[in-house]
Amino acid sequence: MSYLQLPVIDLAAADRGPQARALLHAQLHSAAHDVGFFQLTGHGVSEAETAALTGAMRAFFALPEADRLAVSNLNSPHFRGYTRTGDERTGGSRDWRDQLDIGAERPAHVPAPGEPGYWWLEGPNQWPAALPALRTAALGWIDRLSGVADKLLHELLAAIGAPPDFYDEIFADRPHLHLKLVRYPGSAGDGSDQGVGAHKDYGFLTLLHQDEIGGLQVQRADGLFHEVPPIPGAFVVNLGELLEVATNGYLLATNHRVVSPPGATERYSMPFFYNPRLDARIAPLPFPHAAGAPGVTTDPANPLFAEYGRNELKGWLRAHPQVAARHHRDLLIAA
Repeated sequence: MSYLQLPVIDLAAADRGPQARALLHAQLHSAAHDVGFFQLTGHGVSEAETAALTGAMRAFFALPEADRLAVSNLNSPHFRGYTRTGDERTGGSRDWRDQLDIGAERPAHVPAPGEPGYWWLEGPNQWPAALPALRTAALGWIDRLSGVADKLLHELLAAIGAPPDFYDEIFADRPHLHLKLVRYPGSAGDGSDQGVGAHKDYGFLTLLHQDEIGGLQVQRADGLFHEVPPIPGAFVVNLGELLEVATNGYLLATNHRVVSPPGATERYSMPFFYNPRLDARIAPLPFPHAAGAPGVTTDPANPLFAEYGRNELKGWLRAHPQVAARHHRDLLIAA
C-alpha cells in the first residue's frame, strides 16, 4: 500500500446522479473504515471565503502581543480566546504553537447546581477590538463548514449502509462547533519538534484547512507517521472517537500530529470541529457491518464517556491547565 497520499474524496459527486454517488459512497466507505483520514474536494467553499478568513487570521497574529493577550483565554471560563505559544499541552507535553479558540457565539451557560460541568464550554467568544473583520469571517466560516460537515456526515452514514439521518437529532439544537486559528512559529529551539503531539480528536468530524508548508502527519497501518501533503483548496478530514465508538470500531479515529516547521518558518492552519450538543448521548449506529466490527480501541489514560460533553471537558482541562487552575479548580478535583 502506498502511503504517499490520503484518499481524495469529491463531495460534489453526491449531486451528479446515482452512479457517481455510488462511487462516492464506495470511496468514503473505504477511506473511513481503512484510514480514518481523507482529503475532501468538491465542498463548495470558495477561494474568496477562504481568503477572507486566512487574511483575518494572519492579521490577528500580526497584532502586537498586548492586543493578542487582551483576549487571552486565561480571561475566559469557557476556554475561548488566545493561547500563547507553549501554553497548551497534548499528552502532557508542550505544544509549540499559539492559537485563537472560537466557538458558536452563545451566552454563557453557567452550570446550575446539579448540572454537569461541561456546560462551562458554552459561552461568548473574545474578539480583538482592532480587528472587527475577524469576527465576521470566523463566524461565517463556522456556519459554512457546518453545512459541509452535515452533508458529509449524511453521505458517510449512507456509505456504510446506516440511516443517513440517524444523528440528526443530536446536531439539531445547539451543536458544539469549534474553530481554531493556529500559528506554528517554527522550531522551539530546544530540540523539541512537537507542534502538536500525537492525538485523536474526540468528537465526530474535523475539517482542516492547512497552508502550503505541511507538517501534518497521520499514523497509518504500518504504525509510522506519514506526511499529509497539502492539496490547494482541499480540506483534510478526520473522524473522531465518537464515530469509532458509535460503530464499535468499524470506522477509525486515527492518531495524528504536527511537526514544527524548520527554523523560523511559520505554518498556519484552521481546524474546524463538528460535534453534537454537549449533553448528547451517542447511540450505537445500526448498519449492516456492525456484526463484523472489531471493537473500540481502548486507552486507560483516555476513557470515553457516553455523554459527549464529558469527553470534551476532559480534553480542555488537560490541554489548558492554566485556565483550568484559574476557573475550574472544583472540576479538576472532581475529575
